Amino acid sequence: MPNVSSVSEFLLLAFADTRELQLLHFGLFLGIYLAALLGNGLILTAVACHHRLHTPMYFFLLNLALLDLGSISTTLPKAMANALWDTRVISYEGCAAQVFLLFFFIGAEYFLLSVMAYDRYVAICKPLHYGSLVGSRACAQMAAAAWGSGFLNAVLHTATTFSLPLCQGNAVDQFFCEIPQILKLSCSDTYLREVGALVFSVSLAFGCFVFIVVSYVQIFRAVLRMPSEEGRHKAFSTCLPHLAVVSLFLCTCIFAYLKPPSISSPSLDVVLSVLYSVVPPAVNPLIYSMRTRELKDALRKFFGYMLQTSICINASSTLISCL
Repeated sequence: MPNVSSVSEFLLLAFADTRELQLLHFGLFLGIYLAALLGNGLILTAVACHHRLHTPMYFFLLNLALLDLGSISTTLPKAMANALWDTRVISYEGCAAQVFLLFFFIGAEYFLLSVMAYDRYVAICKPLHYGSLVGSRACAQMAAAAWGSGFLNAVLHTATTFSLPLCQGNAVDQFFCEIPQILKLSCSDTYLREVGALVFSVSLAFGCFVFIVVSYVQIFRAVLRMPSEEGRHKAFSTCLPHLAVVSLFLCTCIFAYLKPPSISSPSLDVVLSVLYSVVPPAVNPLIYSMRTRELKDALRKFFGYMLQTSICINASSTLISCL
């Protein structure tokens, strides 16, 4: 019986058999990837370059943008390369790296979303204590805890998954290396260890979700008591999309990793994986950041400065050429 040491590469799912459809998938993934890079890159640039945005909320948004860039860069570039070059192969080491990085970035992001919910709860419900509860040191500690939790979660699942013996081939029914698909290749009852680890992680994620919901219930109660209709509208427009994306992310993850095999199908698995690994990094910049007036003003100033710099450089080049 071959074991994991005899597997040197895996075969990822091919989206289409014809060259035209492969190029279509490449173009679609490329557009999503570039949108995610642009949106998250603008957030990083604006927060880093403008001192007015050096606040706890934007510090957490900066960390969220980094995690989004990491998670979408773990899956889409390899999928695009396979579609462009008409191949399905990924090395054993590359597959292990995908599993580790995806669990690292997604796990850290979910813990960070819980921290962001706490930040909004303190800002709205306990504004007089905001400086003491969410100071610079506390922000750094909470962000480090989120990144560290994601790292430990990734080590646990990667070590458990790739210690399993495999005897069901090397074809992964997914466009990236996903743990449920790798478990299908296992030929040993030891896969129950990884299932137990998944149940533990999902339970922890559900606990974070309950914390987020409770935090926003308290926020909504405080918002409804606001005398200003504009303030209530602003708070609801920020909180409701946050809850929608968190709910979509958690529900698709739970269903993808814990659904019964009887309802599993390749098309359903692909849709679920896109919903939790591709969609959030692309839409998070729009939902969490682009709706804030401070960030919009910072981006306008940044683009205005870049435009003025470009005009000055062009004018200097023209003057030098004339001389």
